[in-house]
Amino acid sequence: MENELHIAPRIPVSTYRLQFNAQFRFSDALKLVPYLHELGISDIYASPYLKARKGSMHGYDIVDPTVLNPEVGTAEEYAAFVSELVRYGMGQVLDIVPNHMCVESSENTWWMDVLENGPSSPYAHFFDINWRPNKKELTGRILLPILGDQFGNVLENQELALAYDESGFFVSYYDYRFPLCPDTYGAVLGHGIDELKRSLGEHDPHVAELQGILTALHHLPRYTETDPGKAAERHRQQKLIKDRIRDIARDGSPIRQFIDNNLRFFNGEPGNPRSFDALDDLLRHQVFRLSFWRVAAEEINYRRFFDINGLGAIRMEDPPVFEAFHQLVWNLIRQGSVTGLRVDHPDGLYDPAGYFQQLQRNCFLYRSMAEEPDAGTGPSPVNQTVIDRYDALLANDPHYRPFYLLGEKILIKSEKIPDDWPLFGTTGYDFMNLVNGVFVDTENAKTMDAVYRRFIREHWSFPEIVLEKKRLIMQVSMSSEIHTLGHYLNAISEKNRHTVDFTLNSLIDAVAEVIAFFPVYRTYVTAWDVTDRDRQYIELAVTKAKKRNPSINESIYDFLKDVLLLRIPEGADDEERREWLDFVMRFQQITGPVMAKGMEDTSFYVYNRLASLNEVGGSPDRFGVPLEAFHGQNIERSKFWPHALLATATHDTKRSEDVRARINVLSEMPDRWKESLIRWTRLNKKKTVVVDNQAVPDRNEEYLLYQTLIGAWPLEDTEEYTDFIERIKEYMVKAVREAKVNSSWINPNTAYEEALQTFIDGLLRSAAGNAFRQDFLAMQQTIAEYGIYNSLSQTLLKMTSPGVPDFYQGMELWDFSLVDPDNRRSVDYEKRMRMLDELKGLASRRDKPELMRELTANKNNGMIKLYLISALLQYRMLNRTIFD
Repeated sequence: MENELHIAPRIPVSTYRLQFNAQFRFSDALKLVPYLHELGISDIYASPYLKARKGSMHGYDIVDPTVLNPEVGTAEEYAAFVSELVRYGMGQVLDIVPNHMCVESSENTWWMDVLENGPSSPYAHFFDINWRPNKKELTGRILLPILGDQFGNVLENQELALAYDESGFFVSYYDYRFPLCPDTYGAVLGHGIDELKRSLGEHDPHVAELQGILTALHHLPRYTETDPGKAAERHRQQKLIKDRIRDIARDGSPIRQFIDNNLRFFNGEPGNPRSFDALDDLLRHQVFRLSFWRVAAEEINYRRFFDINGLGAIRMEDPPVFEAFHQLVWNLIRQGSVTGLRVDHPDGLYDPAGYFQQLQRNCFLYRSMAEEPDAGTGPSPVNQTVIDRYDALLANDPHYRPFYLLGEKILIKSEKIPDDWPLFGTTGYDFMNLVNGVFVDTENAKTMDAVYRRFIREHWSFPEIVLEKKRLIMQVSMSSEIHTLGHYLNAISEKNRHTVDFTLNSLIDAVAEVIAFFPVYRTYVTAWDVTDRDRQYIELAVTKAKKRNPSINESIYDFLKDVLLLRIPEGADDEERREWLDFVMRFQQITGPVMAKGMEDTSFYVYNRLASLNEVGGSPDRFGVPLEAFHGQNIERSKFWPHALLATATHDTKRSEDVRARINVLSEMPDRWKESLIRWTRLNKKKTVVVDNQAVPDRNEEYLLYQTLIGAWPLEDTEEYTDFIERIKEYMVKAVREAKVNSSWINPNTAYEEALQTFIDGLLRSAAGNAFRQDFLAMQQTIAEYGIYNSLSQTLLKMTSPGVPDFYQGMELWDFSLVDPDNRRSVDYEKRMRMLDELKGLASRRDKPELMRELTANKNNGMIKLYLISALLQYRMLNRTIFD
């Protein structure tokens, strides 16, 4: 009986990541299943394919989590894809995004309802909105920083247009569409009504109905109403009113003509500023406030994914939100279509452990439903019995995991996954940096450091760069979040006579400094018993912040430390306790984005000593990994996380595995690297361009460029050379903007960027007189030769280490992609399938030694990598117990 209750997870032998979008659909994936099965892949690892914003290339900007993305395929095409997986005995790990949704699309009906109805919307609590922000003018409203210029300029340029269709009144701004709050319909429908009465007569049925609608609008419960009964009444009445307007505003009717005339009035006249007053006033009374995008950093009052205005955070800790968001996921699990889940950015959640625990519980429930016909889709005695079974199994074995769950958790150095996360491991960034470090010559750290320092003529410390860039992010991109935390902390300080004198600005500064010195992405305090792990991180951050800021009263830092460690004074009431815990949990949601933006997306483009070390979850200041450390981590993983993912490339990596393998070679030849740099700089000095008395590129950018060319240069003429040049130019512009030194995304320095691209053109032109190109290729081809063996060795280690080897799409052949969007280019699967068939033919006609010699002689075509992968994966498939 006990065995019947126990649901065992499907553990992949290997996974293969597929990026679904309009260019790669379910029907395309179906065709690949036989090939991937033959390659030795046991499970597909799918990017998000719930309904995303139109044109999304990655699927993380979800607009409706309850349906499949129509751009990726129909339900029938999805079913055919799943059936093919089943036919080959393959599983599917689905990437889900519980932290945020796209809020820049009218297809996000939850968000549109919030913009229309404010706090009275049934979805108002779905999103993490501060309805009482620091800026009092935004009380009960949402700031939408989407305008390309100041509001007044956009308004008078007629870029904002009031319009009407059967869904109601709305304001459009290019492709954006914002629904008018029904409370303000009266301003539009009431304008000029006296003239309408005179024209049609007061007793005209159209006029009478319009007046009835205006009366109904007057009695509509306000959008600020949060009483559930009154909010529900508002929605019922609102729908009836919209239906009545639709009925009398049909095309050709006098009321439709009346509405069209009013729309023209509100939309103003070019060159007449006063004519826009009516629309200005109307917009001032909406739930949303449209604003210039540059104000977002300081005034935005909804939590975002990192600093991306178009991605609004959702409150997954709220049970109704949890259930609503996962409806389709539950169905896919119940059908057996999805056999594992990869959870994106759990660090953004209010309570990651609670989320994972509930996720496992529900996965157990819905997997049980597939086997129990009496189980329903909602709460029922049968379902409660299933949950009771799960709780009993968990009580008997605290490590019981019924479903294969992975968390995209970035671990810093010796950091470990929290003990209370019921996962099988991370998505593999930790292994990626570990195995990559094996191919870096640790003995040449000081030499490479000297080469870098002399070339850029600076002496940089990576930790200091990270500190500086985290401060920059908090100042430029996330000041609103920091100020909000400061206000929350100030409210706490006001309730105690020992802290009441702390000023708001000093508290904001203390919050920012502690976050700047935070050594990990976040802590995981959810209750009053703070773990030793979290206590150490908090105390370290506060101690460093206090030491570096002697001008700030130490007692302020001590107070903040007490709050973060939940050392609440005796006698505090329940409300105070809630305030302290809520502050800590919100603080934790901010430290991660600041770390990610400050380190991964900024510092990694500034500190370029050896660019192959600048990878997600990596530590560029740690020059390589000793073999003992590699083996030690493998032993630990085999004990505690034997089924964690092992990645060497993902959709988020800064460089492909093969690019890193080449750049690593530089660590083994620092003297030759130094000599080459000296020659190349001399040869290219005349190609530099001067902008505002500054040579372009600067020395650090030039150093990065040479490494990038070494890593990304094609092995053969498999791509147009002009295409390669454009890819390098696009990459370097992105790198310069990410570094935020000479340009940025917020303030692009177009003159500088154009000069940089001119320099690259001069470097890479294929003219016979290009001495640099000839000299560079001699060095690059040597490195590329060694890079092949580095890459093969790295691939071998991935497939033989404890864990589940993961392959990013297309990486079974040589791939020299750079950061996204470069690594999301379409993959030539026809070529790969053809080569696997050719490989089978060769293997059938050659003995092993002869086959190895032939593959090695032709290693540039990539078949040697394909052979290694297919041979080892097939062996793992047949002998998986050896690797478990």
